[in-house]
Amino acid sequence: MTPDQLLSFATVADTGNISRAAALLHLSQPALSGQLRALQTWFGEPLYRRSGHGIVLTDAGERLAMQARALRQVYAQARAVRDAARGLETGSLRLGASTTPASYLLPALVADFRKRHPAIALHLSDGNTREIVDRLSGLDLAFIEGEVPGGLPTDTAVHDWRHDEVVAIVRADHALAGRRSAALPELSQWPLVMREPGSGVRRLVERAYDQAGLTPAIGLELAGVEGVKQAVRAGLGVGFVSIMSMQHEDGTLAVLRLLPEPLTRTLSILVPHAQASTRAAQRFLEACLALPEPD
Repeated sequence: MTPDQLLSFATVADTGNISRAAALLHLSQPALSGQLRALQTWFGEPLYRRSGHGIVLTDAGERLAMQARALRQVYAQARAVRDAARGLETGSLRLGASTTPASYLLPALVADFRKRHPAIALHLSDGNTREIVDRLSGLDLAFIEGEVPGGLPTDTAVHDWRHDEVVAIVRADHALAGRRSAALPELSQWPLVMREPGSGVRRLVERAYDQAGLTPAIGLELAGVEGVKQAVRAGLGVGFVSIMSMQHEDGTLAVLRLLPEPLTRTLSILVPHAQASTRAAQRFLEACLALPEPD
């Protein structure tokens, strides 16, 4: 057994998927599989079993994963000690964000942080909410939309950050375009241009339809906000997006707020290994939490 094998096993245990863990660890899948085989041989009994496209830990694997995560936290604490000794002159900051914060909130914060701390190597990756949560073990801070999923590692801190409103959008010549709001039963008369599974907006919209006793007629699924907007411009149906994404539109789309209540959600910041957070992560988190809500 080696420390690297245990650290890799902690990531596999978090993701439940060897190929996804390999990508997070910047290893080839055969290299990671070799580490897991060696660890399993050393332990003397199976640590996981295949299940669909992923893996499920055995009881022995669950016990070992607890120790592997503890080792990872020790390593993170050592890195925090190193960064504290160096100040913010050097280091790195790994951010992951779902579509709305990645596109409309973080760019200005990242630019300001880079200006104040030019020697910090800053990496920002985006994806939908589910993808960002899957990558959590390889990040310093994660920014997600909507409900915080269960099953996060116990050393993860969660901060409510911003409030956001999800609105319906239609083409400017649509029958509802002259109005400022509409109820779901009215909107359900048209096909729905929906975000991909795993999207925070999609989960929120599906829940709203379910609570209204409606079944959305999904005409098209697309990844990303801009794809939804382009499909709506093409006349393929009604879409749902964050109101932040409509700030600089050219008049080809009309916004409809939901009746009888606006469709709102919370954007959250997740801090993995919160007790061993680096100074760079702490400073960036402070800057995010100090950002005022819009009027």
